[in-house]
Amino acid sequence: MFELRLMCPEDRVEQLSDALDALEALSVSVEDADAHTDAEQALFGEPGMPAPKEGWQRSRVIALFAQEALAREAADILQVQDFFSTCQVLGLGAVPEQDWVRLTQSQFAPVEITPEFWIVPTWHEPPAAASKLIRLDPGLAFGTGTHPTTRMCLRWIAAHPGQGKVLDYGCGSGILAIGAAKYGAREVVAVDIDEAAVQSTLLNAEANQVRLVSGLPERAVGVFDLVLANILATPLKVLAPLLRSHVAAGGHLVLAGILERQAEELIAAYAPYCQLSVSDAEDGWILMTASV
Repeated sequence: MFELRLMCPEDRVEQLSDALDALEALSVSVEDADAHTDAEQALFGEPGMPAPKEGWQRSRVIALFAQEALAREAADILQVQDFFSTCQVLGLGAVPEQDWVRLTQSQFAPVEITPEFWIVPTWHEPPAAASKLIRLDPGLAFGTGTHPTTRMCLRWIAAHPGQGKVLDYGCGSGILAIGAAKYGAREVVAVDIDEAAVQSTLLNAEANQVRLVSGLPERAVGVFDLVLANILATPLKVLAPLLRSHVAAGGHLVLAGILERQAEELIAAYAPYCQLSVSDAEDGWILMTASV
């Protein structure tokens, strides 16, 4: 495998990436050419949403090719294009052979939720302190325990065991639904608009030997003692009347995917239905809950 390294300004990133794709690049990645310097720029976006910009003022673009000849041909073709006038070729070289599976796995270590509760990939041994754990590998659906929003929801679940009926709305990998089942929920329903998430949830539940029902949102019928929704602030505001309608009298509503600066928006959106408050915070994200 061979990589072609290029430099381009922000306004050429998308065009250059499209051209590389057309020239049979196996993959194209974009990095901040000024990373780890005083000129480094951070690009932040909410999970599941596009980044606010396509690239950085000085973007390093790396394209992988199956053969050296294809990489050299791509470099030659690009250099005669009008749009390439503000870009440059940095170099071309072979990519060392690596155990890519092992390399990928090394990036996912066990995640501590509480000292006794851990999320553990299947290729790791559980920590000695883990009396309760969820076995979960990275997959297509959001939710591996590494994001603060997931950890905060799981901490809440661990602190409030024995919920009766639980609804995980926007279940992703099913990690919250599985956590609720592990902590004694009598009945768990996990729904998502994405069929891949539904399938991921069912497979992860089976791997963790817990029983739950998963499907599209229409499977959420009736009221629940606990309603969990770890999505994003905008859909949470739109879903306010629906989510509240699923919470039984005396039940709990737990919402995540919310930035600290969005707290007042959520409180206002839910005010006609319940009184939200911030119950946890981590790395700029908050957990908002209500008892009804």
